Amino acid sequence: MDKVRIGIIGLGNMGTGHAKYLVNNEVKGAELTAICEFRPDRLEWAKENFGGDIKLFDDLDAFLTSGLIDGVLIATPHYDHPSIAIKAFAAGLHVLCEKPAGVYTKQVREMNEAAKASGKVFSMMYNQRTNPLYKKLKDLVSSGELGEIRRTNWIITNWYRSQSYYDSGGWRATWAGEGGGVLINQDPHQLDLWQWTIDMMPKRVRAFCYFGKHRNIEVEDDVTAFVEYENGATGLFVTTTGEAPGTNRFELSGDRGKIVIEDGKLTFWRLRVSEREFNETYKGGFGQPEVWKCEIPVEGKETSHSGITQNFVDAILHGTPLVAPGEEGIKGLMLSNAMLLSTWTDNWVDLPIDEDLFYEHLQARIKESKSSKEANSYQTLDVSGTSKS
Repeated sequence: MDKVRIGIIGLGNMGTGHAKYLVNNEVKGAELTAICEFRPDRLEWAKENFGGDIKLFDDLDAFLTSGLIDGVLIATPHYDHPSIAIKAFAAGLHVLCEKPAGVYTKQVREMNEAAKASGKVFSMMYNQRTNPLYKKLKDLVSSGELGEIRRTNWIITNWYRSQSYYDSGGWRATWAGEGGGVLINQDPHQLDLWQWTIDMMPKRVRAFCYFGKHRNIEVEDDVTAFVEYENGATGLFVTTTGEAPGTNRFELSGDRGKIVIEDGKLTFWRLRVSEREFNETYKGGFGQPEVWKCEIPVEGKETSHSGITQNFVDAILHGTPLVAPGEEGIKGLMLSNAMLLSTWTDNWVDLPIDEDLFYEHLQARIKESKSSKEANSYQTLDVSGTSKS
Protein backbone atom coordinates (compact mmCIF):
# COMPACT_ATOMS: atom_id res chain seq x y z
CA MET A 1 0.00 0.00 0.00
CA ASP A 2 1.40 3.40 -0.98
CA LYS A 3 -1.73 5.43 -0.24
CA VAL A 4 -4.44 5.30 2.42
CA ARG A 5 -7.98 5.75 1.13
CA ILE A 6 -9.92 7.65 3.78
CA GLY A 7 -13.66 7.91 4.25
CA ILE A 8 -15.21 10.60 6.44
CA ILE A 9 -18.32 9.88 8.50
CA GLY A 10 -20.21 13.07 9.31
CA LEU A 11 -19.97 16.32 7.37
CA GLY A 12 -20.64 18.90 10.04
CA ASN A 13 -18.17 21.63 10.97
CA MET A 14 -15.34 19.26 11.89
CA GLY A 15 -15.96 16.76 9.12
CA THR A 16 -16.02 19.54 6.56
CA GLY A 17 -12.71 20.89 7.82
CA HIS A 18 -11.10 17.46 7.59
CA ALA A 19 -12.46 16.97 4.09
CA LYS A 20 -11.02 20.26 2.88
CA TYR A 21 -7.41 19.59 3.88
CA LEU A 22 -7.61 16.05 2.52
CA VAL A 23 -8.97 17.27 -0.81
CA ASN A 24 -6.21 19.89 -0.89
CA ASN A 25 -3.62 17.09 -0.57
CA GLU A 26 -2.26 18.45 2.70
CA VAL A 27 -1.75 14.92 4.07
CA LYS A 28 0.92 13.00 2.22
CA GLY A 29 -0.09 9.46 1.36
CA ALA A 30 -3.81 10.05 1.95
CA GLU A 31 -6.74 10.29 -0.44
CA LEU A 32 -10.33 11.17 0.43
CA THR A 33 -12.39 8.64 -1.49
CA ALA A 34 -15.78 8.57 0.26
CA ILE A 35 -18.10 10.49 2.59
CA CYS A 36 -20.99 9.14 4.63
CA GLU A 37 -23.62 11.66 5.74
CA PHE A 38 -27.33 11.40 6.47
CA ARG A 39 -28.41 14.95 5.63
CA PRO A 40 -29.25 15.53 1.95
CA ASP A 41 -28.19 19.18 2.07
CA ARG A 42 -24.70 18.27 3.26
CA LEU A 43 -24.39 15.55 0.63
CA GLU A 44 -25.43 18.08 -2.00
CA TRP A 45 -22.83 20.51 -0.68
CA ALA A 46 -20.18 17.82 -0.96
CA LYS A 47 -21.26 17.02 -4.51
CA GLU A 48 -21.06 20.66 -5.53
CA ASN A 49 -17.70 21.30 -3.85
CA PHE A 50 -15.83 18.04 -4.34
CA GLY A 51 -17.15 16.85 -7.67
CA GLY A 52 -17.66 13.24 -8.67
CA ASP A 53 -14.31 11.84 -7.57
CA ILE A 54 -15.55 11.25 -4.03
CA LYS A 55 -18.27 8.64 -3.56
CA LEU A 56 -21.14 9.84 -1.36
CA PHE A 57 -23.17 7.57 0.93
CA ASP A 58 -26.19 7.97 3.20
CA ASP A 59 -25.99 4.36 4.46
CA LEU A 60 -23.24 3.48 6.93
CA ASP A 61 -23.14 -0.25 6.23
CA ALA A 62 -22.86 0.30 2.47
CA PHE A 63 -20.12 2.84 3.11
CA LEU A 64 -18.10 0.55 5.38
CA THR A 65 -18.33 -2.43 3.03
CA SER A 66 -17.87 -0.47 -0.21
CA GLY A 67 -14.26 -1.50 -0.71
CA LEU A 68 -13.44 2.15 -1.44
CA ILE A 69 -11.77 2.94 1.88
CA ASP A 70 -8.93 1.67 4.06
CA GLY A 71 -9.69 3.83 7.08
CA VAL A 72 -12.39 6.11 8.45
CA LEU A 73 -12.36 9.49 10.14
CA ILE A 74 -15.34 9.69 12.50
CA ALA A 75 -16.70 13.22 12.89
CA THR A 76 -20.24 12.59 14.12
CA PRO A 77 -21.78 13.70 17.45
CA HIS A 78 -19.84 12.07 20.25
CA TYR A 79 -22.59 9.72 21.45
CA ASP A 80 -22.08 7.84 18.18
CA HIS A 81 -18.28 7.59 18.16
CA PRO A 82 -17.87 4.19 19.87
CA SER A 83 -20.68 2.40 18.02
CA ILE A 84 -19.48 3.58 14.63
CA ALA A 85 -15.85 2.77 15.45
CA ILE A 86 -16.81 -0.76 16.51
CA LYS A 87 -18.60 -1.25 13.18
CA ALA A 88 -15.59 0.07 11.28
CA PHE A 89 -13.20 -2.29 13.08
CA ALA A 90 -15.53 -5.19 12.32
CA ALA A 91 -15.33 -4.18 8.65
CA GLY A 92 -11.52 -4.39 8.79
CA LEU A 93 -10.90 -0.64 8.68
CA HIS A 94 -8.45 1.63 10.48
CA VAL A 95 -10.09 4.32 12.64
CA LEU A 96 -9.30 7.95 13.44
CA CYS A 97 -11.91 9.30 15.86
CA GLU A 98 -12.75 12.90 16.71
CA LYS A 99 -12.71 13.84 20.38
CA PRO A 100 -14.15 13.05 22.81
CA ALA A 101 -13.89 9.28 22.56
CA GLY A 102 -17.51 9.03 23.69
CA VAL A 103 -19.82 10.19 26.45
CA TYR A 104 -19.24 7.49 29.07
CA THR A 105 -16.26 5.24 29.65
CA LYS A 106 -18.28 2.02 29.56
CA GLN A 107 -18.96 2.42 25.82
CA VAL A 108 -15.42 3.65 25.15
CA ARG A 109 -13.94 0.59 26.84
CA GLU A 110 -15.95 -1.57 24.42
CA MET A 111 -14.54 0.46 21.53
CA ASN A 112 -10.99 -0.04 22.82
CA GLU A 113 -11.55 -3.79 23.09
CA ALA A 114 -12.84 -3.91 19.52
CA ALA A 115 -9.81 -1.95 18.34
CA LYS A 116 -7.40 -4.30 20.07
CA ALA A 117 -9.12 -7.38 18.63
CA SER A 118 -9.06 -5.92 15.11
CA GLY A 119 -5.32 -5.22 15.02
CA LYS A 120 -6.04 -2.04 13.05
CA VAL A 121 -4.54 1.42 13.61
CA PHE A 122 -6.67 3.42 16.04
CA SER A 123 -6.02 7.09 16.79
CA MET A 124 -7.80 9.98 18.51
CA MET A 125 -8.00 13.48 17.08
CA TYR A 126 -6.13 15.03 20.00
CA ASN A 127 -4.63 17.72 17.82
CA GLN A 128 -3.39 19.76 20.80
CA ARG A 129 -0.75 17.08 21.33
CA THR A 130 0.97 18.64 18.30
CA ASN A 131 1.20 22.02 20.06
CA PRO A 132 4.94 22.71 20.68
CA LEU A 133 4.14 24.26 24.07
CA TYR A 134 2.65 21.06 25.46
CA LYS A 135 5.20 18.85 23.69
CA LYS A 136 7.98 20.85 25.38
CA LEU A 137 6.21 20.64 28.73
CA LYS A 138 5.91 16.87 28.41
CA ASP A 139 9.61 16.69 27.53
CA LEU A 140 10.63 18.77 30.56
CA VAL A 141 8.55 16.63 32.89
CA SER A 142 9.57 13.25 31.46
CA SER A 143 13.28 14.20 31.42
CA GLY A 144 13.17 15.03 35.13
CA GLU A 145 13.87 18.76 34.76
CA LEU A 146 10.90 19.62 36.98
CA GLY A 147 11.55 16.82 39.44
CA GLU A 148 8.71 14.97 41.10
CA ILE A 149 5.32 16.57 40.47
CA ARG A 150 3.88 18.24 43.57
CA ARG A 151 0.86 20.11 42.23
CA THR A 152 -1.07 20.68 38.99
CA ASN A 153 -3.42 23.61 38.41
CA TRP A 154 -5.36 24.34 35.24
CA ILE A 155 -7.69 27.31 35.03
CA ILE A 156 -9.42 27.12 31.66
CA THR A 157 -12.28 29.61 31.62
CA ASN A 158 -11.92 31.22 28.18
CA TRP A 159 -14.81 29.19 26.74
CA TYR A 160 -17.37 32.00 26.86
CA ARG A 161 -20.72 30.95 25.38
CA SER A 162 -23.80 33.20 25.28
CA GLN A 163 -27.37 32.04 25.75
CA SER A 164 -27.94 32.50 22.02
CA TYR A 165 -25.28 29.86 21.35
CA TYR A 166 -27.16 27.34 23.46
CA ASP A 167 -30.50 28.39 21.96
CA SER A 168 -29.24 27.71 18.41
CA GLY A 169 -30.16 24.02 18.72
CA GLY A 170 -32.60 22.30 21.06
CA TRP A 171 -30.15 19.42 21.50
CA ARG A 172 -27.37 21.69 22.73
CA ALA A 173 -26.32 21.50 26.39
CA THR A 174 -28.74 18.69 27.20
CA TRP A 175 -28.14 15.24 28.65
CA ALA A 176 -30.01 13.56 25.81
CA GLY A 177 -28.48 15.66 23.08
CA GLU A 178 -24.84 16.04 24.09
CA GLY A 179 -24.36 14.09 27.30
CA GLY A 180 -22.87 16.98 29.21
CA GLY A 181 -21.68 20.54 29.03
CA VAL A 182 -18.33 22.28 29.34
CA LEU A 183 -16.47 19.10 30.33
CA ILE A 184 -17.58 17.03 27.34
CA ASN A 185 -17.79 19.79 24.74
CA GLN A 186 -15.12 22.39 25.46
CA ASP A 187 -12.55 20.65 27.70
CA PRO A 188 -11.63 17.29 26.13
CA HIS A 189 -8.27 18.62 24.90
CA GLN A 190 -7.31 20.10 28.27
CA LEU A 191 -8.39 16.99 30.17
CA ASP A 192 -6.26 14.92 27.83
CA LEU A 193 -3.24 17.23 28.08
CA TRP A 194 -3.58 17.42 31.86
CA GLN A 195 -2.78 13.73 32.22
CA TRP A 196 -0.67 13.29 29.06
CA THR A 197 1.94 15.95 29.86
CA ILE A 198 2.69 14.46 33.29
CA ASP A 199 1.95 10.82 32.36
CA MET A 200 -0.09 10.45 35.52
CA MET A 201 -3.78 9.99 36.32
CA PRO A 202 -5.27 10.96 39.69
CA LYS A 203 -6.18 8.25 42.17
CA ARG A 204 -9.34 10.05 43.29
CA VAL A 205 -11.45 13.12 42.49
CA ARG A 206 -13.73 15.45 44.44
CA ALA A 207 -15.61 17.83 42.18
CA PHE A 208 -18.30 20.47 42.35
CA CYS A 209 -20.22 20.85 39.09
CA TYR A 210 -22.88 23.52 38.76
CA PHE A 211 -25.66 22.85 36.28
CA GLY A 212 -27.17 25.81 34.47
CA LYS A 213 -25.42 28.24 36.81
CA HIS A 214 -24.78 30.94 34.21
CA ARG A 215 -27.14 29.96 31.41
CA ASN A 216 -30.57 28.40 31.00
CA ILE A 217 -29.24 24.89 30.30
CA GLU A 218 -29.49 21.53 32.08
CA VAL A 219 -25.83 20.45 31.98
CA GLU A 220 -22.69 21.66 33.78
CA ASP A 221 -21.38 25.12 32.89
CA ASP A 222 -19.14 25.73 35.91
CA VAL A 223 -16.77 23.17 37.46
CA THR A 224 -14.13 23.12 40.19
CA ALA A 225 -12.40 19.79 40.76
CA PHE A 226 -9.74 18.74 43.25
CA VAL A 227 -7.66 15.61 42.61
CA GLU A 228 -5.09 13.55 44.48
CA TYR A 229 -2.30 11.54 42.86
CA GLU A 230 -0.67 8.34 44.05
CA ASN A 231 2.61 10.12 44.86
CA GLY A 232 0.86 12.61 47.17
CA ALA A 233 0.61 15.42 44.63
CA THR A 234 -2.64 17.35 44.30
CA GLY A 235 -4.33 19.10 41.43
CA LEU A 236 -7.05 21.60 40.63
CA PHE A 237 -9.12 21.96 37.46
CA VAL A 238 -11.39 24.99 37.08
CA THR A 239 -13.54 25.60 34.02
CA THR A 240 -16.66 27.47 32.92
CA THR A 241 -18.41 28.91 29.88
CA GLY A 242 -19.80 31.87 31.80
CA GLU A 243 -16.81 34.15 32.40
CA ALA A 244 -15.50 37.03 30.32
CA PRO A 245 -12.66 37.63 29.96
CA GLY A 246 -11.50 34.11 30.63
CA THR A 247 -8.16 32.60 31.56
CA ASN A 248 -6.12 29.71 30.19
CA ARG A 249 -3.28 29.00 32.63
CA PHE A 250 -1.66 25.62 33.25
CA GLU A 251 0.75 25.56 36.20
CA LEU A 252 2.86 22.66 37.37
CA SER A 253 4.87 22.68 40.58
CA GLY A 254 7.64 20.15 41.10
CA ASP A 255 10.56 19.41 43.35
CA ARG A 256 12.83 21.49 41.07
CA GLY A 257 10.62 24.50 40.37
CA LYS A 258 7.49 25.65 38.60
CA ILE A 259 6.35 25.73 34.98
CA VAL A 260 3.55 27.93 33.68
CA ILE A 261 1.95 27.91 30.24
CA GLU A 262 -0.10 31.04 29.59
CA ASP A 263 -0.60 33.50 26.71
CA GLY A 264 1.25 31.21 24.31
CA LYS A 265 4.44 31.14 26.41
CA LEU A 266 6.16 28.55 28.58
CA THR A 267 8.06 29.89 31.57
CA PHE A 268 10.18 27.75 33.90
CA TRP A 269 11.11 29.02 37.37
CA ARG A 270 13.96 26.57 37.98
CA LEU A 271 15.45 25.93 41.40
CA ARG A 272 19.24 25.76 41.54
CA VAL A 273 18.93 22.86 43.97
CA SER A 274 15.81 20.79 44.56
CA GLU A 275 13.39 21.87 47.25
CA ARG A 276 13.93 18.56 48.99
CA GLU A 277 17.72 19.01 49.12
CA PHE A 278 17.44 22.65 50.24
CA ASN A 279 15.06 21.74 53.04
CA GLU A 280 17.36 18.98 54.28
CA THR A 281 20.52 21.11 54.29
CA TYR A 282 19.49 24.73 54.94
CA LYS A 283 19.89 25.89 58.56
CA GLY A 284 19.24 29.61 58.25
CA GLY A 285 15.58 29.80 59.30
CA PHE A 286 13.89 32.08 56.78
CA GLY A 287 15.11 31.45 53.25
CA GLN A 288 14.34 29.58 50.08
CA PRO A 289 16.24 27.94 47.19
CA GLU A 290 17.84 30.17 44.57
CA VAL A 291 15.50 30.35 41.59
CA TRP A 292 16.14 31.23 37.95
CA LYS A 293 13.36 32.47 35.71
CA CYS A 294 13.91 30.78 32.35
CA GLU A 295 12.11 31.66 29.15
CA ILE A 296 12.17 28.25 27.53
CA PRO A 297 12.61 28.24 23.73
CA VAL A 298 9.77 26.39 22.07
CA GLU A 299 10.45 25.35 18.50
CA GLY A 300 8.24 23.96 15.79
CA LYS A 301 4.67 24.72 14.81
CA GLU A 302 1.34 23.24 15.73
CA THR A 303 0.20 20.97 12.90
CA SER A 304 -3.20 20.49 14.51
CA HIS A 305 -5.84 18.32 12.80
CA SER A 306 -3.95 17.66 9.60
CA GLY A 307 -0.89 16.75 11.68
CA ILE A 308 -2.79 14.05 13.58
CA THR A 309 -4.24 12.76 10.32
CA GLN A 310 -0.75 12.67 8.80
CA ASN A 311 0.48 10.71 11.79
CA PHE A 312 -2.47 8.29 11.42
CA VAL A 313 -1.63 7.73 7.75
CA ASP A 314 2.09 7.31 8.51
CA ALA A 315 1.24 4.72 11.16
CA ILE A 316 -0.72 2.71 8.60
CA LEU A 317 1.87 3.01 5.83
CA HIS A 318 5.13 2.94 7.78
CA GLY A 319 4.37 1.82 11.34
CA THR A 320 5.11 5.28 12.75
CA PRO A 321 4.23 5.52 16.48
CA LEU A 322 0.94 7.30 17.09
CA VAL A 323 0.91 10.74 18.70
CA ALA A 324 -2.54 10.06 20.12
CA PRO A 325 -3.28 6.32 20.40
CA GLY A 326 -7.01 5.73 20.33
CA GLU A 327 -7.11 3.71 23.51
CA GLU A 328 -5.88 6.78 25.43
CA GLY A 329 -9.13 8.59 24.70
CA ILE A 330 -10.68 6.92 27.72
CA LYS A 331 -8.33 8.76 30.11
CA GLY A 332 -9.62 12.31 29.62
CA LEU A 333 -13.20 11.01 29.52
CA MET A 334 -12.56 9.14 32.79
CA LEU A 335 -11.67 12.48 34.38
CA SER A 336 -14.82 14.25 33.19
CA ASN A 337 -17.02 11.26 34.13
CA ALA A 338 -15.41 11.22 37.59
CA MET A 339 -16.11 14.94 38.10
CA LEU A 340 -19.78 14.51 37.25
CA LEU A 341 -20.14 11.35 39.34
CA SER A 342 -18.50 13.05 42.32
CA THR A 343 -21.05 15.84 42.12
CA TRP A 344 -24.01 13.51 41.61
CA THR A 345 -23.02 11.36 44.60
CA ASP A 346 -21.68 14.30 46.66
CA ASN A 347 -18.57 12.31 47.48
CA TRP A 348 -15.04 11.39 46.50
CA VAL A 349 -14.73 9.16 43.44
CA ASP A 350 -11.88 6.68 43.08
CA LEU A 351 -10.31 6.05 39.67
CA PRO A 352 -11.05 4.00 37.70
CA ILE A 353 -14.66 4.96 38.30
CA ASP A 354 -17.64 2.67 38.85
CA GLU A 355 -18.73 2.69 35.20
CA ASP A 356 -22.09 1.06 35.83
CA LEU A 357 -22.94 3.64 38.49
CA PHE A 358 -22.02 6.52 36.18
CA TYR A 359 -24.11 5.01 33.38
CA GLU A 360 -27.07 4.64 35.76
CA HIS A 361 -26.88 8.30 36.79
CA LEU A 362 -26.47 9.46 33.19
CA GLN A 363 -29.46 7.45 31.98
CA ALA A 364 -31.62 8.94 34.72
CA ARG A 365 -30.74 12.42 33.49
CA ILE A 366 -31.27 11.51 29.86
CA LYS A 367 -34.73 10.22 30.76
CA GLU A 368 -35.61 13.54 32.37
CA SER A 369 -33.88 15.67 29.72
CA LYS A 370 -36.12 18.35 28.31
CA SER A 371 -34.84 17.56 24.83
CA SER A 372 -35.14 13.77 24.87
CA LYS A 373 -37.54 13.67 21.97
CA GLU A 374 -35.89 16.48 20.02
CA ALA A 375 -32.44 15.06 20.63
CA ASN A 376 -33.46 11.84 18.95
CA SER A 377 -34.03 13.78 15.73
CA TYR A 378 -30.58 15.33 15.90
CA GLN A 379 -28.14 13.07 17.66
CA THR A 380 -29.09 9.44 17.32
CA LEU A 381 -28.33 7.07 14.48
CA ASP A 382 -30.98 6.46 11.87
CA VAL A 383 -31.55 2.96 10.51
CA SER A 384 -28.55 3.31 8.19
CA GLY A 385 -26.27 4.11 11.12
CA THR A 386 -25.34 7.65 10.06
CA SER A 387 -25.65 10.58 12.41
CA LYS A 388 -28.28 13.20 11.84
CA SER A 389 -26.23 16.05 13.30
